[in-house]
Amino acid sequence: MKFTKILSGVAQRTKVTRSKRTKGTVGSTAPRSKAGAEKSSPNPTPRRGQVQISYEPAFDGDADPGEIVWAWIPYEDDPAQGKDRPCLVIGRIDDRLAAVALTSKESGRPGDRLAVGTGPWDHERRPSWAKIDRVIALRPDHVRREGAIFPAERFDSVVAATAGRRAEIQYA
Repeated sequence: MKFTKILSGVAQRTKVTRSKRTKGTVGSTAPRSKAGAEKSSPNPTPRRGQVQISYEPAFDGDADPGEIVWAWIPYEDDPAQGKDRPCLVIGRIDDRLAAVALTSKESGRPGDRLAVGTGPWDHERRPSWAKIDRVIALRPDHVRREGAIFPAERFDSVVAATAGRRAEIQYA
């Protein structure tokens, strides 16, 4: 199992923006000039292993950022085991999807979950929480099915909370 720390300090250092069909990078600061002022680029080239945030839902049979999809997610304490669960795709990590698992359980360590409400991804329409303490790097062919398009304003909240939480990436 490979874990990589990313998204650290993003809330303080990087403005995360999102617009439909556009992309932004999260996980590093912009280069500094000699005077110390930050330079910015609208679409900086991501480094390998860096989360490339985007919101591009297209209910077309393929998993896209901004969609809830169902995939097998390994347990944190035993990656050899896991369960099929809904995930919010928040972008890409190289050739994989960057996703945040959803749960119907509110409990967890303080600050590890963000309420995202209800939606068609849960047939019982139970309230859901995004597990913002880790980002799952999913292979696209491991996604079982699309579940729903996630509302853009809630998407922004999940991305910001995940960045502020200093989430870890787990390759699944």
